[in-house]
Amino acid sequence: MCYRGGMTESLSADRLAAWRGYIEASQRLLTRLEEDLRATSELSLADYHVLVLLSEVPGQRLRMGELAGRLVFSPSRLTYQISSMQRRGLVARQPCAQDGRGSEAVLTAAGLLALREAAPHHLHSVRTHLMDDLDDAEIACLTRIFTRLGQRLQATASPAHSDS
Repeated sequence: MCYRGGMTESLSADRLAAWRGYIEASQRLLTRLEEDLRATSELSLADYHVLVLLSEVPGQRLRMGELAGRLVFSPSRLTYQISSMQRRGLVARQPCAQDGRGSEAVLTAAGLLALREAAPHHLHSVRTHLMDDLDDAEIACLTRIFTRLGQRLQATASPAHSDS
């Protein structure tokens, strides 16, 4: 954790303010988005993200390893997530069609319907709690910052957190 004094090198006041502002606001934003999504659907943010990713790929299916990498989930966390969604009929888990090794998460008709029903409410929440408060320059700045940061973090990911 970042703090002033002690044995660690402290951040400058403006960098500390930026860090604290980011961490607190991002946690509040994710909490609010989760609450809004759960109030209008049976989905969590993790459920929603899985459904979006599967809906956007050909065949509406992804290998578990690739899905874990895109979600930034450990294999065990993804297994738990997909098992939960499978019990609710949102996804199916099938052997990989290409080589028979490994498995794929596959979007079901019920999962696609749940996504289509949740999407307008979720996008309204995203606009209300984040996007509508930002101008075009701020959006461009956030895109640059988080694209660069995401690429750097992915490039330096430990094997336990990589796309394998």
